[in-house]
Amino acid sequence: MKLQLNGASIDAQVTTLADLLVAEGFGEAKVATAVNGTFVPTQMRTDHILNAGDAVEVLAPMQGG
Repeated sequence: MKLQLNGASIDAQVTTLADLLVAEGFGEAKVATAVNGTFVPTQMRTDHILNAGDAVEVLAPMQGG
């Protein structure tokens, strides 16, 4: 299915947000996720079903100031 991942168009054969993170190399990384502008907590990623055209943002925490 076609998705947007951090602004780039991708074609991924996944069902859930958790599947997408593994497929795209994020695995167990500590990241924040949002789908279509809505935050998705870590514990909800395995149940969050993706649909064609969804826009997914994956953000890593940053240190410093």
